[in-house]
Amino acid sequence: MSTERTEAGLEIEKALGEVLAHVRGETALPCRIVDDPAPGQIVALRKRMKLSRQKFADRFGLDARALQDWEQGRRVPDRAARVLLTVIDSDPEAVVRALAAPATPNEGPTASSGPLAVPDAAG
Repeated sequence: MSTERTEAGLEIEKALGEVLAHVRGETALPCRIVDDPAPGQIVALRKRMKLSRQKFADRFGLDARALQDWEQGRRVPDRAARVLLTVIDSDPEAVVRALAAPATPNEGPTASSGPLAVPDAAG
């Protein structure tokens, strides 16, 4: 067995050092909090884009019924949906590009291999 330290191992050591420093209260790690959007904010976002509920849902890979429930205050978007809505609000074309990117065959999902399969409205 080699005692040589690899680059990956050094990165892991550094990351664990950051975690320990955070746990000990020696450093603060950056975080981002995405607040629950009010139903009116979701409606305003969709209307600003001049899209019907169904077209908005289709364009961004959302469930139209869930979108309706969010807009009417019956449900609150989960964390992933809140992040998606935040990205849609700031750069909707980035989401469209990401969803349109071709998937790489024979590879598992990675940050660079394209989107996971999102079923279309037909099924």
